[in-house]
Order: sequence, then C-alpha cells, then structure tokens
Amino acid sequence: MKIGNREFDVKNHTYVMGILNVTPDSFSDGGKFNEMDKALFHVEEMLKEGMDILDIGGESTRPGYTLLPAEEEIERVVPVIEAVKSRFDVPISLDTYKSRVALAGIKAGVDLINDIWGLKYDKDMAGVIAKAELPCCLMHNRDNTDYGCFMEDVAADLAQTIHLANEAGIRDERIILDPGVGFGKTYENNLEIINHLEELKVFGYPLLLGTSRKSVIGLTLDLPATDRVEGTLVTTVFGVLKGCAFVRVHDIKENVRAIKMAEAIMRA
Repeated sequence: MKIGNREFDVKNHTYVMGILNVTPDSFSDGGKFNEMDKALFHVEEMLKEGMDILDIGGESTRPGYTLLPAEEEIERVVPVIEAVKSRFDVPISLDTYKSRVALAGIKAGVDLINDIWGLKYDKDMAGVIAKAELPCCLMHNRDNTDYGCFMEDVAADLAQTIHLANEAGIRDERIILDPGVGFGKTYENNLEIINHLEELKVFGYPLLLGTSRKSVIGLTLDLPATDRVEGTLVTTVFGVLKGCAFVRVHDIKENVRAIKMAEAIMRA
C-alpha cells in the first residue's frame, strides 16, 4: 500500500502511526501540543523514535466530546499540516470525519484520511476521498451498543462502510479498516474485539488497531491515562499476532520495540 511517497508492506509488518492532537481537550494529551513549536518538536521526537505515519487531529473524540465547527477544526490542523510538510518527510494522516476539514487537509498536503465514523457521518466524505485518490482508514463506530451477536454485527456495520467506499469509487487497495476500540462499544466489547481481530481480516483489507491509553486499559488496570503504556504494549503485541498492519499510539519508542520483539519471535 502506498501512503504519501512511501510503500507499506501491510502483509508482513506492523507499522506505527504516531498521534499528534492539536487540541485543548483530548483525553490523555489535551493542551500539550496545540502550540506550533511544541507540536513540531513532538513530531521530531516521534520520528527519532521510529514513527512511520503521523496522525494529526484537531477535535477531541473522547467520550462525551463537544462537536467542533469545521472552520475551527480547519484553523487548528491546516497550519500544522503545512508546517510538518515543510519540515519533515513523513506521511501525514488527518483524523477527521468532516468532508470540509478533509478537503482543507488534502489541499494542505495530507496523505491519508482517518474517518472515525467510517464514511457514515458526512455523506460527502467518501466522494472527497475518492476524488483525491487518497488512501483512507475507515473505523467501525455506532451511536449505541445494542448488539445481537457482537462480532457479526461489527462485520455487518463494516460491510456497510465498505459499500459506501466502493460506491463512491474508493479503490480497494486504498482502504484500511479500524475495529474502533473505544467507540460504540462496552468495556467487554472492547476486550472481545481485540481478542478476535483476525475475524475482520475476512474483508481482505489491512487493519489498524488504535488502543493507546484508552479506557479499556484504564478500567482493566485501574490506571489513569498517563500510566497505561504497559497495557497499550500488550494490545500492540496482540495486534502483531493478529496480523494488524498498523497501530496508532502515543508512545512511539516503546511500541516500536514491542513490535520488533514480537515479529522476531514470529519469524523464528
């Protein structure tokens, strides 16, 4: 899979997507990087630690988040995208579910659109991605937890997302799926989907696992968001074992090392 100017071997390696939230209210790093100098320094740090892709987000999507107007989100992310593009050679993902923000990000030079609503929030999003001929990460999400058979229902929801993508003209080789840990799921659902990630490989698309510092880890270990590195590493190793192509994380160095170790054992 090509993202930006880089080829990713999504069948044989797990890559690290680093998180840069330029928000005042994200659940674990809100306010830390919403000044340009701090944001750029953090990008440089993550690259030194082995980050493969940078995911920039301008709106917190933590539980109970407040919807941000598109214009304000654009004002947060576009200057950072442009600054990163001018200084660093790294593929950039834009974390947004709004087509207007995606369009502004595409004009600023992003290489991938990461939509937490799997094309279901904004009817224009699929068309924007298709026209730009960009890869996209499409996440499972819903506004309830009323599941019958959980994994079957998740698969059915993702099938709807894939249909929207195909209908708009997004090519199969440009699609990544995200199981949506922490979104539209109970604590037990989150554990179950991590344990059964391989079931989603039936679709034939690369998988991205995003569990970093999330509540499923906090609830399991009874730890605050700032103290969930070890728990995240366990989920990352699960991702490697289950064949995920990407993990989206805050702590780059530790996750890069965990992946390297897990892959060495699997190759032995």
